[in-house]
Amino acid sequence: MTADFLQQITTHGAAVNLSSRAKFRLTGADRVRYLNGQVTNDMRRVKPDESLYACVTDVKGRIAADVFVHSHHEELLLDAEPDLREPLGMRLERYIVADDVELTDVSEEWQLWHLWGDAGTLARFESAPYAEDRPHYLLHSTRFGTPGLDIWLPVAAYAPTFESLPILTEADLETWRILQKIPRWPHELNAETFPPEAGLETKAMDFAKGCYIGQEVLSRIKTTGKMPREMLAFESDTPLNAGDEIWQEKLVGKVTSVAMHPTTGATIGLAMIRQGTAPDGLHVGGSSGPLLKQR
Repeated sequence: MTADFLQQITTHGAAVNLSSRAKFRLTGADRVRYLNGQVTNDMRRVKPDESLYACVTDVKGRIAADVFVHSHHEELLLDAEPDLREPLGMRLERYIVADDVELTDVSEEWQLWHLWGDAGTLARFESAPYAEDRPHYLLHSTRFGTPGLDIWLPVAAYAPTFESLPILTEADLETWRILQKIPRWPHELNAETFPPEAGLETKAMDFAKGCYIGQEVLSRIKTTGKMPREMLAFESDTPLNAGDEIWQEKLVGKVTSVAMHPTTGATIGLAMIRQGTAPDGLHVGGSSGPLLKQR
C-alpha cells in the first residue's frame, strides 16, 4: 500500500471481497434464544439491516470464534473467518439438543462484500437498484473500523459494481486493519484470548443479556478489571515479525500482527502484552532490543 492509496481509501473509501468467509443460517422457533446462549452479545437486538458483532466463547471464557450476525425473516445469518468454517459449525451443532433450531452451512451460496466511504457514497449504495428477483441483504456494519455496508448476494448474482472505489487486496486489507487497531482471528483472537483482552468489551459484549457459555468468567473479569493480557497497538523503526517477544526487563508479551505504515515506512503492529505493563520502555527480542512506541 502506498501513501497516496492510503489517503484515497481514507478519504473516499474502498471495497473488500469477503466471499470466502464461513456463512451459516439458523432457523427454527428457538434460534434467537439458542444463539443467545452461545455468544457474548445480545441476539435479541439483531436487526435485518445491521450486522451485530459477537464472540463465541468456551467454558473458560476464551474465544472460540468471532461472528457477525443479522436477521432475515425467520432466520439468522452468521459470517466468520474462513478457517472457522468447520470448528464453528461443529461447536454450534454440539449444543443443539432439544432446541427447535436447524443449522445450515451456506458458505457456498452467498457472496459477501463490504464497502466503506463518506456519507454520500454509502447513501448511493444503499439506494442501488439490486435485482428485484434475487434476494440480497444490505447491512450497516463497522467491521473495519469505520461506518460501512455489508452486501450479501447469491453466488449466481452479478458482483457489485463499486464505481470509483478500489477493491482491496488481502495485503492492503491487513494493513488497513492494523492501522485501525482491529484484532483478527487467529492473530489476536484465539483460544488463549478473553474478549476484553482484545478491547472487545464495548464492541462484542453485553453484560446484561443473561447466561451464555463462558459468561461467569467474563463477568468476573468485568467486575474485577483483572485479566492476564491486553492488546497494544505499536510502531517501531525496526522491521519486526509476528511472534517476536516483547520485553520490559522480563518477557511481557508477543507481537501478533505487523505491517509497514504506508506514509512513514515504520513497522506498525498489534501485540498482546501483560495487563498493566507500562507502554514506555518496551523492547523486542530482549531488554536491549529495538524499542516499541505505543501507537
